[in-house]
Amino acid sequence: MKHDPSCVCTHYESPLGPMLLAATDRGLAGLWFAGQRHGPDSSKWREDPCHPILLQAAAQLAEYFAGERTAFELPLDLQAGTPFQQSVWQALQAIPPGGTTSYAELSRRVGRPLAARAVGAAVGRNPVSIVVPCHRVLGTGGALTGYAGGLERKTALLRLEGALG
Repeated sequence: MKHDPSCVCTHYESPLGPMLLAATDRGLAGLWFAGQRHGPDSSKWREDPCHPILLQAAAQLAEYFAGERTAFELPLDLQAGTPFQQSVWQALQAIPPGGTTSYAELSRRVGRPLAARAVGAAVGRNPVSIVVPCHRVLGTGGALTGYAGGLERKTALLRLEGALG
């Protein structure tokens, strides 16, 4: 995520490890696992655990991990992405809890049926893990491929949602 001077952040201890949450006045702008690929440089962000969006996000994450929430109701700020990335991230939000899709199907949904690799790259750059459910995208034949937060976390999230036995 590009440096946004209005961005604030806080840390959240999830059952799958520490996470960094970031927000602007427009909405939740980031949610990353510690050490995640494509994570941000948050050194210039102001720590603000009392920011209303970050408080909402932390509360909804706690409900999600407790199995009490399947969908997030948070304003999102995805302006850091290109228009193509934003279209992919929007399509990810249409995958229902407990459901999965493939990179090929996702590329068809965004009107780029021959761009599965580009779609995969956009999925990997999703700045709002879990809330924008990139973990619900599987490889050909349902293979558990690629997840910036690690395949163990992807498996755990899909199990939590009932998509895996």
